Parts: sequence; structure tokens; C-alpha cells
Amino acid sequence: MSARLLVVDDILANRRLMQAKLEAKYYSVLLAENGVEALKIAAEDQPDIILLDVMMPGMDGYEVCRRLKADPQTAHIPVVMLTALNETADRVRGLEAGADDFLTKPVDDFSLMARIGALNRYNAVAMELRKREANGMRAGALAEEEMQGLERGANILLIDSSSSSMQSIRDPLQDAGHRVLTLDEADKAADGRNSNLDIVLLGLSHQAFDPLRLCAHFRTTDATRALSIIVMATSADRELAAQALELGASDIIQTPVVAEELLARVATQTKRRRYVDILRRRVDRGLELSVVDQLTGLYNRRYMTNQLALWMKRASLGSQPLSVISVDIDHFKQVNDKYGHDAGDRVLVQFADRIRTNVRPKDIVCRPGGEEFLVIMPETTGDLAGRAAERIRKSVAAEPFELDDLGQQKLGVTVSAGVAAYAGEDDTVADMLRRADLALYEAKTAGRNRVTNIAA
Repeated sequence: MSARLLVVDDILANRRLMQAKLEAKYYSVLLAENGVEALKIAAEDQPDIILLDVMMPGMDGYEVCRRLKADPQTAHIPVVMLTALNETADRVRGLEAGADDFLTKPVDDFSLMARIGALNRYNAVAMELRKREANGMRAGALAEEEMQGLERGANILLIDSSSSSMQSIRDPLQDAGHRVLTLDEADKAADGRNSNLDIVLLGLSHQAFDPLRLCAHFRTTDATRALSIIVMATSADRELAAQALELGASDIIQTPVVAEELLARVATQTKRRRYVDILRRRVDRGLELSVVDQLTGLYNRRYMTNQLALWMKRASLGSQPLSVISVDIDHFKQVNDKYGHDAGDRVLVQFADRIRTNVRPKDIVCRPGGEEFLVIMPETTGDLAGRAAERIRKSVAAEPFELDDLGQQKLGVTVSAGVAAYAGEDDTVADMLRRADLALYEAKTAGRNRVTNIAA
């Protein structure tokens, strides 16, 4: 998978060398020689990944990274810091500045490409979700409650054959507010190894099992596919760790593990995983809002017409009956005028609940607009639909509607309904809806609070 990378280094020879390596792997490369130029290019060209040198005159890499992550335009771009510094404190400082990874110069080509591949996989998912969100519901920046969710302690599955190693890893994580489970504990827990987990910490070196096979298993199993996987390996197992990245691992931490770096990497992966989860929920919510009426939770006009067309086609192919009920609240305008629109909304919500209670699970209840409702009843004759409409009418009239939170103010409500049945292969959605509206009109002109059934 190709990508566009921004290489930031104040030394021309370093930039050119990195450019040659990346272009040999068919990556598109942008170059910047200082922090100011990097921030400008990142905002304007939106690279997929930024390879950022730390030691630069003026604005160093830590400050550049902080500014990138503070800007909503560039906060989503993964940053890999490259430096000759090899102290744990330097890695932790970079991760705390917002870096997604940290590589020490001279950079091993195999490790570099594996890291880029891992970030590319993350980018592919996050970018697709951002595009879908932008095309549907433009939610903007993360809400405050969503930000709090990013910072919440993680649920971590720890897999390592060494009990002493496990304890040295588990203690600092639990002290920091994370929940850590072993395989045995996860199996015994009520939630098991499901979507409640955020991260898998997987030992690579000196294990009694094949860690690469387990890594591949996590990535090919639906229940664990979305988990972040941090592999733990000694410096001697560098190639093994790079293979793990190619198989789908999200990050690497060198053993023996330093607590500060462990916590920083766990925080980064937790935020990344939850950011993708938030995007998925937003996309789902956007899709739902495109077909669902926000007030009542019923389907809207768009969904109604699409579903009615689909069921009419099925009815024509299978010679199955199909009916619709058009329902309208009597004198609803007077409710709004006398009691206010909040009270009117309460009536609409309660009315939607009563319709749902009095139809079958396979019936499709819609609110095309205002006080108008429509029920699509697959495989149902006009007579049966008429009985259902009468059941709805009686349910509405049987008990008054509450107009306030305390239920102290109540109002009797009635409805009128019209029923139409599918008339055969020459029938259209518009014709069927027109007949249902005509039946509803006849019910209203006949005195309201009644059902009229027009034979097809």
C-alpha cells in the first residue's frame, strides 16, 4: 500500500537518503528542512505519515510534534520521530509530545518499512471513516465526553510466558489505572476476550508459544481484529518484531520494559484505538440519521419510499399481499397552539410508541413528516391491515397522553387512519400512497377517530 510521506530533517544528505529509500518502495515523498516548513506542508498537503527528526535548530522535533497534534488539521497524521538519541527519557518525551512511534538513527530499513506499513494500515481505516463521516454527518471536533473517553484507563490483555516479566509489566499499568488481564483471567471474566479489550501486550522473545502465529490469529479473528497489539521484544529480536508489525501488530516496545515508556505507548495506542471507535460510531450515527426521524426514532420519508418500493417489487414477484396504513393525529395543530410545541413533541413520541406496540416486528413504522405516520405491512391483506389500524386507533384513544415530565397535565388524543392494499404489478409507490391518503381523508371528513379501508 503506497502513501505520501513528509520527511523533516535539517541535513540535506539525510533528507535525500531517506527520500531515495522511500521512493525505492514506491512511496511519494515530501521534504522539509525545518519545523516551520514542516508545519506549513503538513497543513497544506496533508501527508499520510510524517518522519520527523528531533535535533533541529530553532524549533526541535518535540515542539513540531506538539504543534502538529494541537492543530485539528494535522492532529490525525501519524508522526514517527527519528533521532540519534537512544535514552528512554528521549523516547518517552517524544511519545508524550504526541509521536506515534520513535526510531533511533541509523534507522534500520526493515524496521522503518515495517513501521510505515503498520501506520499505513491504521491510516487506511481512519481515513475511510473520516471520509464517510464528512460525506454524511459533519460532526466536527471531538465532543468533551468523547475526549474523556480517550483518556480513560485501558483494558489490556497481557500474554507472556515469563511470570516475573508479567508482574513487572502489570504493576505499573495497574498503578496508572489500567485493567490488566492474563489469558486465564480473561477466560474466567464475564466479558471474556471481546470488544471490552483495548490492547493486547504480546511477548515475542523466549516464549513457550509461537507469538507470530498468535499475532496473526488476532488480526484474522473478527472478535479481536480491531484491537491494538503492542509486541514486546529484546533488541536481538528486532527482525521478529518487524515481522510482527507486518502481520498486523500496532507497536513495539523493547524489553526489559521501562515503565514510563510502557505507559506512554499504551496511552498512544489506547487513544488511537478509541479514536477509530469514535469515528465508527459517528459514521453509524450518520447513516442512522439519514433514515431515522430524530424525534420519534421511526423511519423517515426517504427510508419509507425505498422500503415500500422494495416490498412492492417482492409482492409482484411472489404474488404476496402488501398493505399500508396512513395515520394522522386528529386536530394536532390545536395541541401545538394551546399547549406549545414541547407538548406536541411529547404527543408525537408517545404516539410513535403506541404504534410500535400494536404492530408486528416485521412491519415498518415511518414518520414521513409532521403528525403523519405510515405503516408498511408486508405479506398482509387489506382486511388484516384494517384490523391493525383499528387496534392502533383504539390504543390511542384508550389512554390520555402526558404533556409534561411529571405527568400532571394529560390530554385525550384520537387518530384517523386510511388503509390501502397493493394493486398488482402496474401499481406504483405514488399510487399506493395516494390511495392511502385518500382513505385517510375520507376518515377525517366522516368525523375523525375512525379507519377507512379502500379496496385495491
